[in-house]
Amino acid sequence: MKAKKTWRYLFRFLCSFFLVALATGSFAITWHEFVKVNNQTGHLLGHANLLMSFLIYAGLFTIICNWMGAFRIGVIRKSRSVASLNLGIITTNLLEVFASMAITGEFRFVFAFLRLYFFLSIGQILVLSVVMILMINLYWGVVPPTNLLVIEGCHGNHLVQNMTRLKHKYVISKAIPENLSSNRLVDEMAQAEAVLINDVDSQKQNDIVKACFYLNKRVYVVPKLSDIILKTSEHLNVVDTPLYLCRNLGMSLINRIIKRAFDVSMSLLGIIITFPLWIVVSIAIKLEDHGPVFFKQERVTRDEKRFLILKFRSMIVDAEKDGRPHPAGEHDDRITKVGRVIRACRIDELPQLLNILKGDMSIVGPRPERWEHVVEYSKRIPEFPYRHKVKGGLTGYAQVYGKYNTSALNKLKMDLIYITNYSFLLDLQIIFETLKILFQKESTEGFDAEGIIEMHDSVHP
Repeated sequence: MKAKKTWRYLFRFLCSFFLVALATGSFAITWHEFVKVNNQTGHLLGHANLLMSFLIYAGLFTIICNWMGAFRIGVIRKSRSVASLNLGIITTNLLEVFASMAITGEFRFVFAFLRLYFFLSIGQILVLSVVMILMINLYWGVVPPTNLLVIEGCHGNHLVQNMTRLKHKYVISKAIPENLSSNRLVDEMAQAEAVLINDVDSQKQNDIVKACFYLNKRVYVVPKLSDIILKTSEHLNVVDTPLYLCRNLGMSLINRIIKRAFDVSMSLLGIIITFPLWIVVSIAIKLEDHGPVFFKQERVTRDEKRFLILKFRSMIVDAEKDGRPHPAGEHDDRITKVGRVIRACRIDELPQLLNILKGDMSIVGPRPERWEHVVEYSKRIPEFPYRHKVKGGLTGYAQVYGKYNTSALNKLKMDLIYITNYSFLLDLQIIFETLKILFQKESTEGFDAEGIIEMHDSVHP
């Protein structure tokens, strides 16, 4: 077991080293060619100066990519690893613009560096992304899956079934209930490679986590809502008792200004770029049934403010003429011919760029729910309104890492992870990963009649 862990860490280290070497090597060629042409005195071509430039770049790339989780090869989803790597490449090369100006002492090269590192970034993204995908595939081809002992709580869910689909990562060796005696639980855990605590009672979970720590066992835990909030707390040493401080102030003023500026600029750019598509879709909708082009629906955003969300109409007129919500199923006969095309490509969501420009929504945030759903979910999950601490989003953490028909509680947990860990870089990473889910069928799945009830699965908050 220890040999397997050692092999995993060694493999990731070698992969990380190779990625850094590839990125630094491509930069070295680019930098050398630039200074050979533009450095009149030739001092930057000295071995010491070249080595210093390469080491600075390698250090920046390593620190930034490690911080963004790009080197967690085989640990996180393939798409998230690639998105983190690409974001690390872009961030590193942006910082390298300023580093290069400092090294050359020439501010006049700023546009030359921007152009140079733009094309460098494109090349690195194309090559390193392919290399990383091959590394991840190789990792799961040579590293045996982790054998899990599952300790089940009394609240049923689909976690075990979902994890058994990841046969390259996990094998469920045994599943036992939480109500076994403490001695029996410890004996079972002692023989296991790793333990999965699946929504166990809080006190029992504490005991199991401590036992796993004592036994040196890897442990996976389904978090409670309080666990997610506490995860970002600050450790204080003000008295002789350890304290965790959760400020719970929400997004700072600076972050709100940056986020709003990004929303306005990107929504305007998106409207300008896609405007010809708006015209084509509008004409197609009108020609099919002569009904209205846009569909308006009341949704809930920050501070439970209600607003009308805009979409291209993809269903027949008066699809909800009885005034009650009827979520669309995968083969819903209310969806028009044009609607099936624009829903599959997510084109029906484009008008929400106007909602973002107006300020009702953000590009990234919890997906705004209908008021009727908010009321219903809040009856079963009193903490559901926590997600309204920020504006609703066109895309979000739950949309990237969950499914369209994921349970309301799991969506809430993922939204809280986003809210409590917010950063502009996290927004950029989610945007990168959104491109991936556009091509996944599961992300466009609708609900059926039973699916609405399943949104309230019985997992304990």
